[in-house]
Amino acid sequence: MEKTPQGGLRILFADDEAHLRELMQMELPRLGHEVTVCQDGTAAIRALEKGSYDAALLDLRMPGLTGIEVLGKIRQLSPETQVIILTGQATVDTAVQALRLGAFDYLTKPCKWAELEVILNRVAERRDLANKATAFETRLKAVEGTPLIVGDSPSMQSVRRLIDTIAPTDASVMILGETGTGKELVARNLHDKSRRAGHAFIPVNCGALPENLVESELFGHRKGAFTGADAHRKGLFEVANGGTLFLDEVGELDKSVQVKLLRFLESGEIRRVGENDPFRVDVRILCATNRNLREMIEVEQFREDLFFRINTFEIHLPSLRERKSDVSPLAQHMLARYASRHGRHAPTLTAEALEYLSAQDWPGNIRELANAIERAMILSGGGPIGLEHLPTQVPIRRSVGSQGWSTAIPGPHFQIPDGSPTLRDIEMKYIQVVLEKHNGNKPAASKELGISLKTLYNKINQLQQG
Repeated sequence: MEKTPQGGLRILFADDEAHLRELMQMELPRLGHEVTVCQDGTAAIRALEKGSYDAALLDLRMPGLTGIEVLGKIRQLSPETQVIILTGQATVDTAVQALRLGAFDYLTKPCKWAELEVILNRVAERRDLANKATAFETRLKAVEGTPLIVGDSPSMQSVRRLIDTIAPTDASVMILGETGTGKELVARNLHDKSRRAGHAFIPVNCGALPENLVESELFGHRKGAFTGADAHRKGLFEVANGGTLFLDEVGELDKSVQVKLLRFLESGEIRRVGENDPFRVDVRILCATNRNLREMIEVEQFREDLFFRINTFEIHLPSLRERKSDVSPLAQHMLARYASRHGRHAPTLTAEALEYLSAQDWPGNIRELANAIERAMILSGGGPIGLEHLPTQVPIRRSVGSQGWSTAIPGPHFQIPDGSPTLRDIEMKYIQVVLEKHNGNKPAASKELGISLKTLYNKINQLQQG
């Protein structure tokens, strides 16, 4: 017997023979699949309109709609559903015709259970490949930080030991640390050292999800669930099936979404937006935040029961100022990385440059250091990197606008726009300046600006729209 791929299928079975429906309803769950049985094609279409399925097993000849007719409806309603036609020996030619119309495969009755298992495993493999492709695209859009955990300070040695201990398990992990300390990097290491390493790793910045589409992004939706939902859509939980979902900035999730996340952690089930029936997915949840969730619980901004569910283990990442002995090896590692990216030989860092780098506090942590190193490498033109190539601290200073009045705004150097700027012009200009100061790091910028991350994203959207 072949091994069923990790993460069972959602299967729709339609046949007018009662004993076959009973058999499938009993045996398919034993293989790890979920099954919905229907007595005819019309019932199958109704089931498909209410939910989504990975595979549909359809009898060719049924009262009302035939298997071929149901196949056509499925191609319209849910193109991702793989259709398997069940047919008698006398109608094999019709089954071959079904393949031409988009069926995944067919079986002749009475079908052998081993043959059905083989076909279902192929469906699962195709689904997993599609999920990996989607995961890869998602990952390309979210690549940050360094690819390796670099540093031999005692605190980082402790982090690596903890990763090695808990990675092989499915325990939930909360990764804590300031912005830019490498929380996603730790999550990826936990995934790569687990039994799920061959499956998708999906990083999600919860603070960046559009507020009105959070549930759809995470859990998916069915066609017609809301305005603009013109097709069934997988959520990131489904894309991560068999693998790991990393929820960065988990403290930004609305409490209604926190309830659904808690329900998944308790039952292993999710429900697409617009569907009535939940279904199971096999996903490990890793979370991260730079916020104090315990304080958020006190003011009822975060659910206490969810906190304990996602916090089986805590990994605390130290800031770069707390492990300054790691700055030099990190800088050397980043130089090699960026030199390769730009097609250059890695330049050297002078002793003065290394001393300067190690003396800085790096409030943006690894991300800020990485930006400084890439900039210095480009400015050096391939020669040794000295102090003149490194960014200096920008002092707070007083600027005088074109109207003759002075401004002293806390934060980076800020010049009031020329002309007769509106309040919106000044606001948008200052947001740009703060973002540049933090090298595009939105969580750090929102903290300095004193606004929520979601508000900052809204401001940026307004800025981009002019």
